[in-house]
Amino acid sequence: MKKIQISPSILSGDFSQLGNEIKRLEEAGADMIHVDVMDGHFVPNMTIGPPVIKALRKYTSLIFDVHLMISPVHKYIEDYSNAGADIITVHPEATDNLDASISKIKDLKRKVGVSLNPETKIDIILNYLKKIDLILIMSVNPGFGGQKFMPEVLEKIKKLKTIREEKKLNFDIEIDGGINFENSKLAIQAGANILVSGTTIFKSNNGDIKKNIELLKSS
Repeated sequence: MKKIQISPSILSGDFSQLGNEIKRLEEAGADMIHVDVMDGHFVPNMTIGPPVIKALRKYTSLIFDVHLMISPVHKYIEDYSNAGADIITVHPEATDNLDASISKIKDLKRKVGVSLNPETKIDIILNYLKKIDLILIMSVNPGFGGQKFMPEVLEKIKKLKTIREEKKLNFDIEIDGGINFENSKLAIQAGANILVSGTTIFKSNNGDIKKNIELLKSS
């Protein structure tokens, strides 16, 4: 069984203090830092781009888990790699050629993530599983923080876990969207081993992020 890892989303942090927020997360036991990149086009919100990620890179040696919710994504992959992304996650709907985008991330020596929205079927990635390092299952519709968890996506996680075992593959299964102390248990039971959480980590228990990370890990 894969070790449970926590990837806090800085989308829920204090944007005027992002460098310090990342330091706090590292000291609190985060395994990686989840960076949500939105373009106001592929999803209805806008966040940060490569210059901000590059500026934040010096604050930690933790893995930068960069989720690109931008379209067209392919031409920007190298920019995010150069900015310091360690994992680059793309949506199949955001590229004209998923195979080419996966190959480009691999060529840049970064880990490849592919994200599936709640309505996206896993069939779209079955032919690429040997090339993928991480599958990000969205448990909300991407674009905004603070949405309610959609339990129906757990079936996808169960199927992917079964496929991983049957084919003896090693990709991580990550889940993002409305993760709290209750549904994190369901996600882990289904087969997720990386939990993305923003609001729960930054706001629960009076903002005690160390306690919140520990509680999610022990779900």
